[in-house]
Amino acid sequence: MRFPDLAMNAAQSLGAEYADIRVQKTTDQVIFLRNLSLKNTSTNVLNGYGVRFFKDGAWGFAHSNVFTDEAVLATVKRAAEIAVLSASVNKAKKLRLAPERGYIAKYETPVRIDPQSVPLKEKIELMLEVNRAMLSFEGIRQAVFYLVMHKDEKVFASTLGSRLELNTQWITPMLAATAVWEGDSQSRSFNEGGKAVGWEWILELNLVEKAKQIAEEALIKVKADTLGPETRRSLILDPIHLGLTMHESVGHPTELDRVLGWEADYAGISFATPEKLKTYQYGSEIVNFMGDNTLEQGLATLGFDDDGVPGQKWYIVKDGILNEYGSTRDTAPEIGLEASRGCNRATYYYDQPINRIPNLYLLPGKKELTPAELIADTEDGVYIQGQGSFSIDQHRLNFQFGGDFFWEIKNGKLFRPLKKVLYKSCNPEFWNSCDAICDERWWRPFGVINCGKGQPSQSARMTHGAAPARFRNIRVGGSQ
Repeated sequence: MRFPDLAMNAAQSLGAEYADIRVQKTTDQVIFLRNLSLKNTSTNVLNGYGVRFFKDGAWGFAHSNVFTDEAVLATVKRAAEIAVLSASVNKAKKLRLAPERGYIAKYETPVRIDPQSVPLKEKIELMLEVNRAMLSFEGIRQAVFYLVMHKDEKVFASTLGSRLELNTQWITPMLAATAVWEGDSQSRSFNEGGKAVGWEWILELNLVEKAKQIAEEALIKVKADTLGPETRRSLILDPIHLGLTMHESVGHPTELDRVLGWEADYAGISFATPEKLKTYQYGSEIVNFMGDNTLEQGLATLGFDDDGVPGQKWYIVKDGILNEYGSTRDTAPEIGLEASRGCNRATYYYDQPINRIPNLYLLPGKKELTPAELIADTEDGVYIQGQGSFSIDQHRLNFQFGGDFFWEIKNGKLFRPLKKVLYKSCNPEFWNSCDAICDERWWRPFGVINCGKGQPSQSARMTHGAAPARFRNIRVGGSQ
């Protein structure tokens, strides 16, 4: 493809201190079944390119979906003009870019069966079989199956000499069964998030058996008791639930643009400000969070970010102490970092890249510990599986979370199923109350495919992970 070289030569002739072009084709296939009715099947393709132009401490960005020499040159020129205008707005505050070198490389998501190659009929037949399995249970009034398959084919070039070919994809199945009983309705879902894999994962999951399990649990849940008034209890949280909790209370607060106050309107800033680095007790000594854009099957494992920075692995929280952030080439210098951690990503070709959460996960415990042993060691608590509602304040400090399935723990045993459970806490209290984490045998990933951020809004993907963990003395109670 000649367009990347054409664009970069034009950018240099216009005086760019740095420029890049991202040629990107995105294919999304979505299939949605409610009960035995096919509600939606769509395949959308977006194909175009975005050009960034950096000069005099400011960015310009422009995009097009017209693939001609004239259109490419006009897009570069427009990006250059925007950079000049941006520089004139705030002359006292000039951005700097962290040093980086050029790369010539190729990355592809390891896939055995390309989901796009599987016939639509075969996919729908599987989904119908799964929904029939849920609906076969008396009391299940609704069965939902939502399947998403996403592929990005990207060519990246920069004035640093980078020439990258990046072909990535992911897939996610989401099932839900809704039970009705005595004027109440409750749902139970199967949702492990997306994975950067192929159709082979769908075949390995045995979704018909998963469907039967969630239908049975939906019926248990709708007939379950509520917990009653809020009081201090122990919490045991499963890996899928912890995926959302860490996303909101660790992932977003450690995006460096949010820390700097650059991101505020959409979802708030962060309490984890730079003076806290290397000293702030984010969690107990057993709490270690890794940023890892090299994680196998991770949704943010893309080879390189949209700054052309390679995927990396680093501690965000180490032995409970706030250690570092997720950064980009233009945020890293703001706090004296010598290099970016490669967290700059855009969703589609027409989006300007922004600082995003990396693959972020809680390291498992170092001592052998099973979930059964963790429950046996808990006198009074609640075990939460899966994800539910959540709310968090504009500094990512105080929060409230629900879940998908609940058990009350009494004297080291699962005592009774529950429904409508919420817990409330704040960042320093919650992660510092973590006193036990199961070992690596029980570590599981959870992929987020819909992380919203930015104006205009973009939806990003990343993978979280954890083993079951216990949190002591947390406010837990029933909701209406």
